[in-house]
Amino acid sequence: MRWRGERQSDNVEDRRGIRVSRGVKVGGISGLGLVAIVVVGLLLGVDPTIVLQQVGQSLPSSTTIEESAQPAANNDMRNFVAVVLAETEDVWNEQFNNAGRTYQEPKLVLFSGAVDSACGFAQSAMGPFYCPADHKIYLDLEFFNELHSRFGASGDFAQAYVIAHEIGHHVQTQLGIIQKVAQLQARSSKAQANKLSVLMELQADCLAGMWAYQASKKRDILEEGDIEEAINAASAVGDDHLQKKTRGYVVPDSFTHGSSAQRVSWFQRGFEQGNFQACDIFNAD
Repeated sequence: MRWRGERQSDNVEDRRGIRVSRGVKVGGISGLGLVAIVVVGLLLGVDPTIVLQQVGQSLPSSTTIEESAQPAANNDMRNFVAVVLAETEDVWNEQFNNAGRTYQEPKLVLFSGAVDSACGFAQSAMGPFYCPADHKIYLDLEFFNELHSRFGASGDFAQAYVIAHEIGHHVQTQLGIIQKVAQLQARSSKAQANKLSVLMELQADCLAGMWAYQASKKRDILEEGDIEEAINAASAVGDDHLQKKTRGYVVPDSFTHGSSAQRVSWFQRGFEQGNFQACDIFNAD
């Protein structure tokens, strides 16, 4: 990916080097238990604010924040993330403007170890996530090492795909899709809620592909092998691949993000067609 020397977004919050820990216990629900509830909501595509309201948003809590004396490392990677974020801003501002809408740019928070968000306290093991409650993407840069070592997905465009996928969830929020799906899930069975979650994730993959198409068309950012890197990453994080790797078997009814083949297919669809209509998964045949 051609990114060096390009514009960097001002919407990066660098919280690396700040250690955060939280302890909460009310009514038998510990802080980690509350996080688990929020994470389940996130995986199902439900607005975490709805989940928090159900368990009580006024839970007393204590948060410990300790600023490390060590300066944040991986500044080259930080610059890369800022450039990718800027690329998404350029594309989605233009696409929303063409549709007669205004795109509200999200913040991207870099953290190390753990972070406090409007969706709750989260640890790096969660992986990158988008919080619709505060319109922020949260990313521990160590995930990119894990993407390579654990998932076998290497390359800068594999990393760009991860960011673009989370930005896709922000686009869904801006379009009101996440809110509508959350309402449907609230009155659906678990199986139906999982299916809706899969559609949400596949649409985010499609929007990531749409971004890649538009960014390449606008500025020719792609290099040979970039799309293959993104496809490899999409395949590596498919539910069937992950379940096979961790459980030894696959349970399709429990999918929340889609199979490897589905994720690759929808990313390619977005990249090949490059428009919102291609990603209208809820009305697709």
